[in-house]
Amino acid sequence: MTVTLREVVQQHWEALESGGPSVSEFRVADLPVETAVGPVVAAVDRAGNRHILVPIEPRRKVRGGLDGPALVLRKMSLEDAAARGTFADLCCARPDLNDVFTGLCADVLAEVEEQPKDALKALYRQLDRWRALFQTKSNLLRPEQQAGLFGELLFLERLLGRDPGAHRLWRGPLGHRHDFASAQYSVEVKSSLATDGRRARIHGLDQLDAPAGGLHLYWIRLELGIAGGRTLNEIAKHVLDLCEDESAIRSSLSAAGYRFVDATQYEDSRFSVLEERRYAVDAGFPRLVVSELTAAGLPINVTDVTYTIDLSSEPPVPLDDEDAGSFVAALLREGA
Repeated sequence: MTVTLREVVQQHWEALESGGPSVSEFRVADLPVETAVGPVVAAVDRAGNRHILVPIEPRRKVRGGLDGPALVLRKMSLEDAAARGTFADLCCARPDLNDVFTGLCADVLAEVEEQPKDALKALYRQLDRWRALFQTKSNLLRPEQQAGLFGELLFLERLLGRDPGAHRLWRGPLGHRHDFASAQYSVEVKSSLATDGRRARIHGLDQLDAPAGGLHLYWIRLELGIAGGRTLNEIAKHVLDLCEDESAIRSSLSAAGYRFVDATQYEDSRFSVLEERRYAVDAGFPRLVVSELTAAGLPINVTDVTYTIDLSSEPPVPLDDEDAGSFVAALLREGA
């Protein structure tokens, strides 16, 4: 009779609960699921809580935000004579939910078997799938909102092609004034579905306020149709494939109004890129910012400012590929 992964992990926990080798505060046992840095480990702590320990390289970070009361995820190390190493520790802190936790862990083990070279990403994927069961249906994005998000994902996709950790630079959905930012460099992405002109809608007196290293504006003209191009779903899925932490991308997508539970609603909308321009937002760029208005002697007593800039004629002159590429390289270096 074939033994399932659910039965395997359950048997290991039951054996540990009746006694087993102890490492620090845990009783531990290797599971028959290997990763690139060692086997996944079943564990039971002194309080009787069950754990799955997914081995990771010491330099890897484990995402926050999952800290109980039922489920806890943390980075931890086990040290003994065998030098077991560093782990992503997934713990069920409620024994009454052990049956549910066993099902989750069986799915994690199956995912790790499929993706042993990046077990942490496999763990995140199953956590996100289970969490999606409890998400409510979101309001759908309008075409203009879809275009705006598509443009940001297009830029993010290019960053991730050079650094799988570049998702950390995508900060607009989480409330930053710029779409992409490190400490010294920022990029603002503006997408347009208009068939003529090059206009960008600016929100607030700080959106085009450049940090010390500089700010670039990426302007993209998109065409919305039912043939050719790519759907929002396709580019979102590719970004997930490229990144090292799917959960971070999913959180940002959700904050931007996109959820995979609504994916079927976006299948008939395809975006084609018709034109791209990149600009350095400097002293000669048309903009309204607090520093320049104050320098001109104008009191700033208004809020919620929204305005449109027209980039149809020159100046401002768009950047060439070399200058734009150098700026992106600096952004990635600082964001690493």
